[in-house]
Amino acid sequence: MANQTEPKTLRVTLVKSPIGFPEPQKRTVKALGLRRVHQTIEHEDTPALRGMITAVIHLVKIEE
Repeated sequence: MANQTEPKTLRVTLVKSPIGFPEPQKRTVKALGLRRVHQTIEHEDTPALRGMITAVIHLVKIEE
């Protein structure tokens, strides 16, 4: 049986407001669950999450 470890989590913090950025980036920030600047959300590390973070990397801070 495969060794089951806890799934890795990422802490995503919104450090810059999405105001003034394209609408798709605003929707990505909202989809990440971030609503206000300096808010931090923990997500399970998945390829889909990594793609979303890449799209708005200039607005967020990531911690493993």
